[in-house]
Amino acid sequence: MKTNRFTPAQIAEAAALLKAGEVVAFPTETVYGLGAIATDPKAVAKVFAAKHRPADNPLIVTVATTAMVAEYATITPAAQQLMTAFWPGPLTIILPVLPGRLPAVVTGGLSTAAFRLPASAVTRDLIAATGVPIVGPSANLSTKPSATKAEHVLHDFDGVIAGVVDAGPTPVGVESTVIDMTVTPPAILRPGKLGPADLEPIIGPVQADHHHVAAGETPKAPGMKYKHYAPAAQVVIVDAPADWPAALAWAAASGNAYGVLASPAILATVPTGVPTYALGGDIQAATHNLFAGLRWFDLHPSVSLVLAQAYPATGLGAAYMNRLDKSAGGRHFAQEQA
Repeated sequence: MKTNRFTPAQIAEAAALLKAGEVVAFPTETVYGLGAIATDPKAVAKVFAAKHRPADNPLIVTVATTAMVAEYATITPAAQQLMTAFWPGPLTIILPVLPGRLPAVVTGGLSTAAFRLPASAVTRDLIAATGVPIVGPSANLSTKPSATKAEHVLHDFDGVIAGVVDAGPTPVGVESTVIDMTVTPPAILRPGKLGPADLEPIIGPVQADHHHVAAGETPKAPGMKYKHYAPAAQVVIVDAPADWPAALAWAAASGNAYGVLASPAILATVPTGVPTYALGGDIQAATHNLFAGLRWFDLHPSVSLVLAQAYPATGLGAAYMNRLDKSAGGRHFAQEQA
């Protein structure tokens, strides 16, 4: 299959492929998504096949307007408050699904579904031109780092999907916050740019630590059950700035070819010749660059170990550390010294 690379001016051509039942990747303000018509089970099945995604991992339904959500789900008053405050934007809201409106392949067989209205006008125009919601899981192979550029999408799916709409790098760099509005108190199932400090002034207390599910449980949102965001190399997280000299010595003595994913200040202490990727000087830059950095090491297959910088897990740092911890499989340098 030829994978077409569309510009934002070619929305009509991309929408035509979606309406024909094909898979087209699209940009958002967070990461690139892998789109197919949400009401077409055969088209959605192509997304699962392309990603090698587990069948019990539900998909986010991406819409062009709030009114589109009302055709498929019950919008509770508190959910409406969140939509008014944060949509369009990086917030995904789990709602009760109206019976028979979405196929089980989208919902994972649950009575709920996750909905998102992205800030990207390109994406909203694409959905409007298609006329119906589209599914929007991140445009990467399952377990791999999410795509923040069209080049990342093509690396994973060139020749596999029908097209990608290229709107350049995504501004945020990690997936949207997911909040479950079908439980009391509402629960953040996946941290993102918006955290409790943003949401609680609108709807009151939220549960902020429900990010995992049991082995036999069907997750309500992506990113809760399976290994995610991992490059081919093993990632090891260095939690404290004072640990870096010991971590670099440990990596050098390990016998592995290693690389470093960190701020410019830390990279200045790395020995010459070690592959490095700069995250930037603050948490905003680090979050924006995280997935691109993890993917960069996949382009250097000789590297089998990556030391990665931690940030405090507060505010945007909670989203950054959630993704980094999953990419490392929970492995931290401090554990290597225990």
